Amino acid sequence: MAAPKKKKVITEDLIVSAYTDYCLTHGKKPNSVYEFVKQNAMEESDFYQFFASFEFLEKQYFVSMFAYSLELLEKNEAYQSYESADKLSAFYFTFFEMATANRSFVIYLLKQDKNPMKNLGKLSRLREVYLDYALTILEKPIKIEQETVVKIQDKVLQEASWLQFLSIFNFWMNDESPNFEKTDVFIEKSVKASFDLAYNIPTQSIVDFGKFLWKEQMNGMFSKS
Repeated sequence: MAAPKKKKVITEDLIVSAYTDYCLTHGKKPNSVYEFVKQNAMEESDFYQFFASFEFLEKQYFVSMFAYSLELLEKNEAYQSYESADKLSAFYFTFFEMATANRSFVIYLLKQDKNPMKNLGKLSRLREVYLDYALTILEKPIKIEQETVVKIQDKVLQEASWLQFLSIFNFWMNDESPNFEKTDVFIEKSVKASFDLAYNIPTQSIVDFGKFLWKEQMNGMFSKS
């Protein structure tokens, strides 16, 4: 008697992998969850066990990248003793190394829609977890006792850090240097400059970062002419 067939085990990673492959192969998302699961020998219930929609899957993709990056860092004992600036730099380097390994899909997600705000919306859940992370590693530049003012200061630090993260994201997406070496330079200089600006008297790092940005802008202008 033939042995019964084992039911295919459907995991979150399997669904994401199949979705990634579909989007990159067809240049668009599936027309429906029904169509997607049938093409991948799944049931709709398998998909909905992990994701409420394709849109949720796409947002969760960036959260998973964040979580895995942090997991890798926390396995490194040296990371625990890093100063705030070094922790943030280490996170950026790790996150964008992972983004580079999945560059085609990340670029697809962030350039899929003609409306930039809709593309940016895919980072909304990443923003939530990133802001929480930033609050744990960023030191307060001014010691204040009043609770209301402390909360405002925390919010300013968080939002400034998020804008920095977005600026690195944008630079990386447009980086055409070998092995994205210029993104590494951008991370190093932007973190150094931002910490000097927030915690110290502005130093040469601000000037260096400004020169780097100016050089990249001019190179971009002439390369497109």
